[in-house]
Amino acid sequence: MSISKIEAKQLLERLIFDDAHPQDWVQDVWGLSPILGDSAAKLLDVFEALIECCSEEKLENLLQTFAQEYFE
Repeated sequence: MSISKIEAKQLLERLIFDDAHPQDWVQDVWGLSPILGDSAAKLLDVFEALIECCSEEKLENLLQTFAQEYFE
């Protein structure tokens, strides 16, 4: 069963950011430390770029790997 990029992105966001919206997470980190907030913003940019450039199959495999580790 294949999942779309949108579904994979949503599931990976849920694994990474829990219930927080990614931009809200960046703002929370920024509020704690501007230096870490800058890194958090860059990390989110890279995450979104990786989602765009990876195939649905690779995203699904990545998601399965992390979901197994997360829920074990």
